[in-house]
Amino acid sequence: MINRLVIFGATGDLNARYLLPALAALWTAGHLDNRFQLTCVDRADWTDEGFRSWAAEQLDRHCPSSPADVRKAIADSARYRQANATDATDVAPAITGDGPVAVYLALPPAIFPATVAALRGAGLVPGSRIVLEKPFGEDLDSAVALNRLLSEVVPEQAVFRVDHFLAMTTVQNVLGSRLANRVLESIWNSAHIAEVEIVWDESLALEGRAGYYDGAGALKDMVQNHLLQVLCLVAMEPPLSLGERDLRDRKIDVLRSVRLLTDDDVVRRTRRARYLAGRIGDRDVPAYAEEEGVDPRRRTETFAEVELRLESWRWSGTTFRLRTGKALGHDRKEVAVRFRPVPHLPLGLNEEAAPNVLRFGLEPESMTLALTGIGTGAHTLAPLTLTAQMAPPDLPAYGRLLLDVLHGNAALFIRGDEAEEAWRVLAPVMSAWSRDLVPLVEYPAGSDGPAAVRGS
Repeated sequence: MINRLVIFGATGDLNARYLLPALAALWTAGHLDNRFQLTCVDRADWTDEGFRSWAAEQLDRHCPSSPADVRKAIADSARYRQANATDATDVAPAITGDGPVAVYLALPPAIFPATVAALRGAGLVPGSRIVLEKPFGEDLDSAVALNRLLSEVVPEQAVFRVDHFLAMTTVQNVLGSRLANRVLESIWNSAHIAEVEIVWDESLALEGRAGYYDGAGALKDMVQNHLLQVLCLVAMEPPLSLGERDLRDRKIDVLRSVRLLTDDDVVRRTRRARYLAGRIGDRDVPAYAEEEGVDPRRRTETFAEVELRLESWRWSGTTFRLRTGKALGHDRKEVAVRFRPVPHLPLGLNEEAAPNVLRFGLEPESMTLALTGIGTGAHTLAPLTLTAQMAPPDLPAYGRLLLDVLHGNAALFIRGDEAEEAWRVLAPVMSAWSRDLVPLVEYPAGSDGPAAVRGS
């Protein structure tokens, strides 16, 4: 296990909201002790004491349920170093120490290449690891270039490309439920499943993220990484094990099986939109184009929907719909598996039998199965819903990821070729959208999204 963690971009939102609370969770669970060394790096001219005070405030705000002595221990353990992450001379003192180090790039993706180059120039101790947040590049070419640069610094086994969805127990439950239950796996194919919807609709608007979001948009922010990863877990063949090679090989098989969309396909099977001014709950939301930090000329989408087909024996004929939107009237974060209708009902049964739907709630965690049974009247069909009670996770998603980084377990991280395949899948969509083959429509904040949203 590595006992040294260096976080670049340490005064940012990612560290405040997720990484520091994750470390507190690991400490509480007994995974960290006084041997653990935390170095936090940023450009701000802060002292150790100033950073520790800031860290304590963030821990109090974002994980108040953690024991007070744990929050204090995490804040007090931090050393602060002022440095330019893209300058090898600045970087070297921050990563210097006894033994290998895990370097977490909690930075804007645009400076990943320069930071990795700086790490190469500074020299990492053998056995060290590099952790990168998504997105991994801006397109296929930049992802290939970033992977090539990383390979010059550390071996692939030491690169941990983060997609925190993979560490969510809700997402893992999709794979676990289908593989551990004969009743599901035996019908987990196109003969029985007509459509799978992977949806991340949220009522949150931009929430001050214009600096990143306006350069990415819904397609790159959610579909290209998070939702494609969930697709892989839904559609993959059963792996021999949950080890990093077996699991990730089967995920890549799914991405490689995605039928590439033509321009005509993109026009018929994708939609993009952005929100107008509206009201969500008790708050007024300005139009996206009027949000602070947004450049309307970029025509950035806040809603994206893509229909994909897989060219495989198991899934030929099933539609996979990936959808995400911001500033919608309600949250809907789930995987909805829609089964085909029964081929025949006996004469005498009244009403139609609605197709069964198995829903995996991603946030909050839930599982429901919509069936059809007999209602209050004889021979009258009525909806019947089964709901499962889900136990809370023992660690937050980022806690699980950091623990795996420190132990060197890469199963829940993205391999280099997998990152490239994900860009290949969406390259035709990005190209067609850049040429305005699909119109950028608009929807009021607080609504159900653009007209004709399916499956809502």
